[in-house]
Amino acid sequence: MAELDGPGHNGGWLRFDGSRLAEERGARYVQLGHLDRAENVLVGALAQGALAPGQSFRRRAAVLTDLAAIGAKRRDPDQVVTYGREALQLARESSSGYVARRLQGLLGEFGQPAHDGRIADLQAEIIALNMA
Repeated sequence: MAELDGPGHNGGWLRFDGSRLAEERGARYVQLGHLDRAENVLVGALAQGALAPGQSFRRRAAVLTDLAAIGAKRRDPDQVVTYGREALQLARESSSGYVARRLQGLLGEFGQPAHDGRIADLQAEIIALNMA
C-alpha cells in the first residue's frame, strides 16, 4: 500500500497530497460525532508545517472552524471562542469566501439563543463578515 505521508506533489491539477490527510480525517470525525478523536487529529494537524500560522489561511481556518464546532457540540464556550476567533481573524486577513462560508456553517452549531455573551459577539461578527 502506498504511503501518502510525504510532501509529494503530483504536478497535475489535483492539489491533494498526504499533508491533508489529518485535517480531512479530523473533519470526517466531526461529521460522525467522534469528537475526542476529531479533536486529537485536528490539534495534531495544526502542528504540521503546512498549517502553521502564515502558511495556508484557508486550510488552517478550516481546521480551526472544525475545532470550534467541536466546542459548540460539547457546549464549551471557551473552545468555541478560542478557535472561532482565530478563524474569524484569518477570514478577515485573507478575504476568503471559503473561510467565510465555513464560519457561516459554524453558526448552525451554536444553538439559539446564545447564552454566553462571547458566543453572541462571535455570532454577530460572523454574520457581519458574511454580509460584507
